[in-house]
Amino acid sequence: MKKRIFNIALNFPDVHGVDSAISFGPFIQYLRRKIKEEQTVKSALYHNALKEFEKQGIDNQVIPLEDIYQHELLLEHMYACLSSTLLTEDHQAWGLCAPMQPITFYGTGLMYELLEQKEKDNKSFAGSRSPEQQQQDRLHFIYSFILNELYAFHAPLKEKYHAGINSDTALPGYFHIGVNTDFIGVKAKQPLPELSYRELQQYLSDEAGLEKLQQILPLSLFELRGISVLTITDVTARQAVENIKAVRLGRAPGNEGVAYAEVIQSLKVLVQNANIQFDLFPFVRVNNKMVYGYVKGGSGLLFSVWGEETLSPEAFQQIAEGYAANPNSFYSPDIWAESREMFPWLERFRELNVKSMALLPVFHNQVLVGVLGMHTWVGETFDEKKITLLEQVLAPIAQLLQVYIDEFNLEIENIIKEKYTSIQPAVQWKFNEAAWHYLHDRKKNLPLRTEDISFTAVYPFYGAIDIRNSTTERNAASKADLNLHLSLLRDTLEQLSKTYTDALLVEIIFNCNKWNTILHGDELNTTEENSLNIFLNEETSDYLKLIAQSHPHTKKVIDQYLESISIQGGEVYKHRQALETSMQLINTDINNYFETEREKLQESFPCYFEKFRTDGVEYDIYIGQSIAPDRIFNPFHLKNLRLWQLSSMAAIAKMVQQRQPDLPVKLATTQLIFIHNHPIDISFRIDERKFDVEGAYNIRYQMIKKRIDKVLIRNSEERLTQPDKLALIYFNKRDIDDYLPFVKYLQETGVLGAESEDLDLEDLQGLSGLKALRLSIV
Repeated sequence: MKKRIFNIALNFPDVHGVDSAISFGPFIQYLRRKIKEEQTVKSALYHNALKEFEKQGIDNQVIPLEDIYQHELLLEHMYACLSSTLLTEDHQAWGLCAPMQPITFYGTGLMYELLEQKEKDNKSFAGSRSPEQQQQDRLHFIYSFILNELYAFHAPLKEKYHAGINSDTALPGYFHIGVNTDFIGVKAKQPLPELSYRELQQYLSDEAGLEKLQQILPLSLFELRGISVLTITDVTARQAVENIKAVRLGRAPGNEGVAYAEVIQSLKVLVQNANIQFDLFPFVRVNNKMVYGYVKGGSGLLFSVWGEETLSPEAFQQIAEGYAANPNSFYSPDIWAESREMFPWLERFRELNVKSMALLPVFHNQVLVGVLGMHTWVGETFDEKKITLLEQVLAPIAQLLQVYIDEFNLEIENIIKEKYTSIQPAVQWKFNEAAWHYLHDRKKNLPLRTEDISFTAVYPFYGAIDIRNSTTERNAASKADLNLHLSLLRDTLEQLSKTYTDALLVEIIFNCNKWNTILHGDELNTTEENSLNIFLNEETSDYLKLIAQSHPHTKKVIDQYLESISIQGGEVYKHRQALETSMQLINTDINNYFETEREKLQESFPCYFEKFRTDGVEYDIYIGQSIAPDRIFNPFHLKNLRLWQLSSMAAIAKMVQQRQPDLPVKLATTQLIFIHNHPIDISFRIDERKFDVEGAYNIRYQMIKKRIDKVLIRNSEERLTQPDKLALIYFNKRDIDDYLPFVKYLQETGVLGAESEDLDLEDLQGLSGLKALRLSIV
């Protein structure tokens, strides 16, 4: 045992006004009580101790701290009576303190070692508190003891843990400091006020209450006599497990990397070895088939070996599902010594300089959710004892991996809703409400009904970006490819005719010449194009393949032709592929632009935003109070959308212009907005799985949208929509007036050109009186 006066709270302010002194009195009373109760041979131990205390005649005598070692024998008797007989001094951190004071004066060597470690590196303690907070903790502890003794009010104390850095591992080690107050007596120096249970609870619940309690019951009212017993318990393993549980409960979607880093650190603390590396590899499934996860949990070793950097999706699926069918644990202290024939899959780990390795399957509700990997690099090893330490964390790790899997599945579900259905976040609440009503009726065995999902008085916004002359460009590309295809066929047939001939070959050559005449004549109609494709891709190809099989000397010429007309990379598709590539690049840019902008628009006010793919991109936006009843809808939200419509069309036109150098075929876009500044009603069509307008008047709005894309200017053959122009179509002057301030703003800021045209448009079927404002885009 060691004798040393040590202030545990050396760096923290003292609690003033505490009348505290060392006394053996409460312990002597404890001995007398135990002698009466104890029925075993331990009674002799208590008798001998009491005899020694009585010999010195110090029942309730106050003993100054500086004189405490004059009673070293009595301290030894306290240790003998109160410490565990199963543990030696080297294996238990035990000591004695002044009552309600952070001053220890006698204890085991292990206790002083831990306290000295705390003193040396106090800043590294996990959860260490400021001096003010530390003082509040001490006040709370003292008042909890006093109120329990004098008011019979029990206030449970939260366990507090400390962490010191282990000098051998450079990892934190956690321990709990427990204070036993059974051998402390408290007396009030004067009558105490009556306090209710509710008052006491309120006083101890927060810092402000504690200050008030100090005014009502100042510590100077009390006399504390006795000795506190200090025990320090190593709770490193338990705290490491608790840290992992806390990560699972406290993590938020999107912070997987941070969460996994905390878990890995806790695993290292658990095994108390910073050289052991860990990996968490979740198994996520799409359509019940294994796919990659996208979180590198830990060192990244398993992701490097089993991830997309190394394996194709098919190879990963085969390996992962093979492992899931027989998910055994694996451990090797030295993978370099393992049989290459028995464990061929270890080769990749050897290439990465792994030495010891363990792989533990992780299950949640008996379903495999991932693998916990444990390894060292060459030069370090670990044994089975380290693996057994991980058993207690497999459950919380399984829950953490399941959380990631659930979030992955939810993300997939949200993408499906957002990209491939009409159930967007802005209107999700309405579907939830209808689904809840349906579920309620089903649970109550009521007649099931499919609830109408509709939104009234919403304002529509329509825009269209079209690739200019796409049909003409497509026809030209198709005709150029067909002409090339026909020329290659003619050349091939002429070469074949030198060494082979039959009646069918002569007929095919004749048809080639006939089709060549048609191709170089007027525009090819759809029927002729289909007939020519059948002739080229079916009739002649099958015939040539038959010749190559029966006459091997023709095979080289025919194979060369067949390769040039193959769908993948065939020369006869180059014009159509070039056009398709150009159109895809433009449409992808526009789609990406709208995806980004849609998120920004939702921040102002939730709106329904739906895109349609044509030769370009069209969109419908619906906004109004019924879309988001819990938010306040204001006309300023309409102004914001009007300005956005104009500026976004200008931005897209400029984006397409900048994309021109990357396009195999130069293409331009036209920009169109149809203005309808009056609210309409929309409802979800169950049969079509989409929103559509309601009512005869509202249907007219939908009809106009479908007919205006190729509208002409009145008394001319000129299309309204032109490249580098923005066309705004409207019926009433008041509608366009709402846009004019924003037009002027964008013209003055250089987004739109100063040129503008007020135009009357041709009458369409069932429509007359359409007007347009055409603006130039700088």
